[in-house]
Amino acid sequence: MGGFAVGESGFLLDGRPVRLLSGALHYFRVHEAQWGHRLAMLRAMGLNCVETYVPWNLHQPRPGAVRDVGAVGRFLDAVGAAGMWAIVRPGPYICAEWENGGLPAWLTGEPGTRARTRDERYLGHVRNWFRRLLPEIVPRQIDRGGPVVLVQVENEYGSYGSDTGYPAELAGLLRAEGVTVPLVTSDGPEDHMLTGGSLPGVPATVNFGSHAREAFAALRRHRPVGPLMCMEFWCGWFDHWGGEHTVRDPAGAAGALREILECGASVNLYMAHGGTSFGGWAGANRGGALHEGPLEPDVTSYDYDAPVDEYGRPTEKFRLFREVLSAYHPGPLPDLPPRPAVLGAPAEARLTGWAPLAGVLEALGGPETFAPVPPTFEELGVTRGFVRYTVDVPGPRQPYPLAVRGLRDLAVVYVDGERAGVLTEEEPVLQEPVAGPARVELWVESLGRVNYGPRLGEAKGVTGGVLHERQYLHGVRARGLDLDAFAGGVASVSFGVPPREGAPGLYRGWVTVRGAGDARLELPGGTRGFVWVNGFNLGRYWSAGPQRSLYVPGPVLREGANEVWLLELDGGGPGPSAPRLLPV
Repeated sequence: MGGFAVGESGFLLDGRPVRLLSGALHYFRVHEAQWGHRLAMLRAMGLNCVETYVPWNLHQPRPGAVRDVGAVGRFLDAVGAAGMWAIVRPGPYICAEWENGGLPAWLTGEPGTRARTRDERYLGHVRNWFRRLLPEIVPRQIDRGGPVVLVQVENEYGSYGSDTGYPAELAGLLRAEGVTVPLVTSDGPEDHMLTGGSLPGVPATVNFGSHAREAFAALRRHRPVGPLMCMEFWCGWFDHWGGEHTVRDPAGAAGALREILECGASVNLYMAHGGTSFGGWAGANRGGALHEGPLEPDVTSYDYDAPVDEYGRPTEKFRLFREVLSAYHPGPLPDLPPRPAVLGAPAEARLTGWAPLAGVLEALGGPETFAPVPPTFEELGVTRGFVRYTVDVPGPRQPYPLAVRGLRDLAVVYVDGERAGVLTEEEPVLQEPVAGPARVELWVESLGRVNYGPRLGEAKGVTGGVLHERQYLHGVRARGLDLDAFAGGVASVSFGVPPREGAPGLYRGWVTVRGAGDARLELPGGTRGFVWVNGFNLGRYWSAGPQRSLYVPGPVLREGANEVWLLELDGGGPGPSAPRLLPV
């Protein structure tokens, strides 16, 4: 057992100075069978520590429905077996470009509950969650023979609020539930962020991508003594659908890392290995300087231009970081582990079955509701997926503009069964006016809940109403389908022959694999939707780019026949045909 503590100028292990050379690796973005390989890659780069968030919504998607919290403990055991330390950031808010910043949609959508405050209803939910989560962390602290050396209180709270009583409540809860290792906070290196997010008696850390000396000078204005640590050294960045792929010059990133270490600081590379936002869990941001602008959904890949790429391969950035970090390693660095198996040969899938969205909704969706105004996704219990809203335009009446107020995020619209267009938050009015009588269907999709900024926790679906000219259309039928419904399989769905032309719906087929291993899936003709291979949700695809294929972890595939489901939600293009598996 070891004692990990905070000294006047740094961290101490059994009374001796120690520097944390950490890398972020999210257990929930890496297939469990590949944890060992990715941890070995981080060790070979020269790191002695691993950091991970814990997404509350992944483990408790519905009130009282806690699932596989044990994954946290299993990952920490893997970290210990790899001979590394661990930093755990349990939130409850994590950001992480993850759906709703890790907060459950049922919580942020609960009337009267005020997330990230001292609201007692909110804190009550946090207490119940921590009492389920912390038994996976507390026994694995370093003073009990485990790898955990630090636990973070909340995350970048100073970017959001100023009530330091709230993170203080969380710190007290962590201590009461058995956390004995040092607590830390994490904020941007700006005075208002450090003022709002730091706590007396708790070491503060800062997050940045460059200009380490200036950032640490800001930290020293608030904390004259104590450890210097960059909890998030942004060595890359993430992508948005419809945007450009982001990269950072490896030499420049290595120089910024060298500057951090020359300051005598500890560091956590964000990300060391990004992984993938499987399952449709990618979040979204709002554009603009104050994060109040247009929605910017995050892509499925969380490659992050990290030194270990999405497929687990070393990059040029890995090589340069390894050179920098080797100077701080007590001996020769470990060799790189053998690369995981790669798909033996390209393979083309055959899509032999198809079911229209209405049939999929009937088989797997929730109950239909009827209300005067459209219910939100949260009111229907939909986290990730879509909702069909149906409303009638009375008649006779002349053509008027049809608009959706408060649309989040995208609606494919049908008028009397004919596709009439696609609406978004920025373009919420149909191009062609609608006469009455008519039946309007809105197939509304969430593109990811906001994970950062003042719009965190905003509802999805139709949050205002459907307008015909200036008149609200009342009497709305709504039925939702959550992606989690596919976990039980698609046996209840009635499949027919795929259409010759593009159409939304659920496509089913098979791909024969020879030499199972890591692969990527290309989807020619697909516009926007989700893909499952052998029941494993690879995440969202979208022809908007910049991401052009989906990562298929080798452990998901098997020799011979592999089942493929493809949920196409748009259908306005040529339609999906012959998805291709290719070696990475």
